[in-house]
Amino acid sequence: MRTRALWWFIGIVQIGIFVQVAMGVALVNKYKYNFPKFHAFYGFVAIIAVAIIYSYRPQLKGKTYLLYGGGGLFLMGLGIRAMLVG
Repeated sequence: MRTRALWWFIGIVQIGIFVQVAMGVALVNKYKYNFPKFHAFYGFVAIIAVAIIYSYRPQLKGKTYLLYGGGGLFLMGLGIRAMLVG
């Protein structure tokens, strides 16, 4: 499991988070959709979490898989909460 493909999938998922938030912002601005405020909050927290996970890479060099495993579970929880709230 610890192969180059793992990092490709992690990158695709993290880029997907940015794309989803950007599309949500565009839809709200263009069509003036009403949405629960916490739904947007969870989206922006997910972007901040991706940035924090990436910034801790050099400090946790020996525990990179643990960092991305825990961070991935946290991002999954944010996504589930955003779907349940929105």
